Amino acid sequence: MSFNLLDSVKGLFSSDLISKMSSSFGESEGGIQKAIGGAIPAVLTGLLNKAGSTDGAASLLNLSKDAASSGILGNLGGLLDGGGNLLGKGMDMLKGLFGDKTNAITSMIANFSGIRESSASSLLSVAAPAALGTVGKQVTQNNLGVSGLTSWLAQQKDSILAAIPSGLNIAGALGLGSLSDLGSKLSGLVGGATGNVKHVAGTATAYAHDTAEKAKGGAKWLWPLLLALLVILGLIYFLRGRGHKEELATTPTEQTSPPADTIASKPVVPALESIKVKLPDGTELDAYKGGIEDRLVAFLNDPNSKGGKDVWFDFDNLNFKTGSADITEESMVQVNNIAAILKAYPKLKIKIGGYTDKSGDENVNMKISQDRANSVSNALKAKGDGKQIAGAEGYGSKFATAAADAPDEERKKDRRIAIGVREK
Repeated sequence: MSFNLLDSVKGLFSSDLISKMSSSFGESEGGIQKAIGGAIPAVLTGLLNKAGSTDGAASLLNLSKDAASSGILGNLGGLLDGGGNLLGKGMDMLKGLFGDKTNAITSMIANFSGIRESSASSLLSVAAPAALGTVGKQVTQNNLGVSGLTSWLAQQKDSILAAIPSGLNIAGALGLGSLSDLGSKLSGLVGGATGNVKHVAGTATAYAHDTAEKAKGGAKWLWPLLLALLVILGLIYFLRGRGHKEELATTPTEQTSPPADTIASKPVVPALESIKVKLPDGTELDAYKGGIEDRLVAFLNDPNSKGGKDVWFDFDNLNFKTGSADITEESMVQVNNIAAILKAYPKLKIKIGGYTDKSGDENVNMKISQDRANSVSNALKAKGDGKQIAGAEGYGSKFATAAADAPDEERKKDRRIAIGVREK
């Protein structure tokens, strides 16, 4: 199914609904908007966590079906108009999702957004049925069972975790060591379901074969029945196995830093061919043709090129750990390459820029873009004397080109870290 759960749930929270929630809860629209930016990823992460066990996935399947059939999805504003009873139903769904972690999630959203805990609780009581209803609608339309739901959620994992704002400790509120644990839980459950199908089918086939052996010399009428049984079992195995393969084919593998959570853009020229980039001091860098090292050094070696405020080069292999400004270990290869370039060109002065897409709260976007720009700047300074770094600035979504509701494939081009060449 080509369907983005995160974007679909976000789309339910229109400006009118946000305004209505602001008035109903006695909070500013900015505070409600920020709370929603944290609440939706939190609730969806709760879905992933619940789907990480067989019993939890079965419970989630029932919760989502109930939410979809309740009619709440088509009238979220009615939760606010209907008084305590309807909002209470939303709270029941919230507790069904988070259980004894509900208060921790509520406090986390309140602290993150600066609204009262009572307001955060009411807001989550709208977000939970919105998310569950959206999932239930997909479950019903596509006739998904427990394994199908788990496989589908595994496909949604990267975009959900990438949307978690910096500083929102959802893992801690859920009692997890880290959010990467969710990938292992989901992958293990999906893989286990496939293995169980093969085991059951294989056992049944072996039993039929054994029965046929025992029937040799016995009544001839057994043979047509046994052959029919084998054909039926084979067909069941084929169809069920094929269905799992189709569901698992697009299931993402677990990564420490999902590409959707980076603010690193792809290079202007596809970086496929491995090359050696030679520096004036004799250093050779392992890089890719068209990558930042290749393009930056070519620019620096060009006697006709000049630095300036509009001269920028995007990192193409720079990732951050989910929901943070921590550079992944793998990304330090490119950071070290840039440090080597700075050393080889002592007159070079650069500025680090951080950028996000237009989705989410702009204050959050500004903060994470600044934090990540600072992180890269500090990493480079640690490799040299720091005098060549003219500064680091987060621009948020100021220069983003894709709309906030555009597909993630378009928006991820706006999430990047870049180097501005001020002097060369």
